[in-house]
Amino acid sequence: MTRPTPAMRRAMADAEVGDDVYREDPTVNRLQDRAAEIFNRDAALFVPSGTMGNQAAIKVHTRSGQEIICEERAHVFNYEMGMLSAFSGCVPRTIWADDGILSWDLIEPNIRGRNDHRARTGLITLENTSNLAGGSVYPLEISNHICDRAHQARLAVHLDGARIFNASVASGHSVVELTEKFDSVMFCLSKGLGAPVGSLLTGNREFIEEALVVRKMLGGGMRQAGVLAAAGLIALLETPKRLHVDHENAKFLAERLAEIPGIKIDPAKVFTNILFIDVSGTALASPAISKQLAAKGVLANGVTPETMRMVTHYDVDRAGCERALQVLREVLRVNSKTTVA
Repeated sequence: MTRPTPAMRRAMADAEVGDDVYREDPTVNRLQDRAAEIFNRDAALFVPSGTMGNQAAIKVHTRSGQEIICEERAHVFNYEMGMLSAFSGCVPRTIWADDGILSWDLIEPNIRGRNDHRARTGLITLENTSNLAGGSVYPLEISNHICDRAHQARLAVHLDGARIFNASVASGHSVVELTEKFDSVMFCLSKGLGAPVGSLLTGNREFIEEALVVRKMLGGGMRQAGVLAAAGLIALLETPKRLHVDHENAKFLAERLAEIPGIKIDPAKVFTNILFIDVSGTALASPAISKQLAAKGVLANGVTPETMRMVTHYDVDRAGCERALQVLREVLRVNSKTTVA
């Protein structure tokens, strides 16, 4: 939902461009080089979306008929249109974990080797932060241990790091520290970083060369894409240093939401900028609440009939949070009176 900043719009208007399919767009090349530098990787690839980045990585790391281990609420499983099966011919092996944080103890029993009856494990994927688990952050020692043990088992590990900069701010670890043991990493320039379009996939040079082929297969070969990459360069420069404000606003929202009758939320479970609120104690299901909030200029999605999701970002300041709380109270109060009547 973030909108490009004035600096991003100026950079987009002034961007030097070329044909990126021929690797001749200088702004795209600068963005890819900068991403590789930030993550201490050999190379990076600009892709239109995080979904394309994740699915390109899965395609490169696996072969048809294999299983992919992921947490039950993982984005690659829930929100990428079944592409790990449709495109890569793989099937998910999902595991539930508290706060969406897998451990090797949970993963190891689900790893399948060569077998005459069951699909072999081809890849492990983690998500940091974990979107559907409320923006939770992997402790560094846990993700490192998973990578170490997976590599001992000759398995690659891909990181869906769509919000890895949020994880970095929340954990106090650099993105290099959080990602260095993964075989590939995808991160988004949109979302909290605020660019209008695009994600980056990072890895070693051989992996990125293969991912480039897959990007073309998926229709991701763009021409004068420098107008988009220019906003991404500004996003990497400007936005990570202010993500802590989003986290503070999310915590503020959670603490105030917990005071509203009918709303259930544990502020201690708000780790970054994502909140999930239980509205089952109100007179309305979440889609109805979402619709009434939207009519008053407050956007919050229903995830299940009982659960709503709110996300803070740089277009939502403290005053905006306070207004959202006021509007939600009004919506619930009016509907409570209607129900009683």
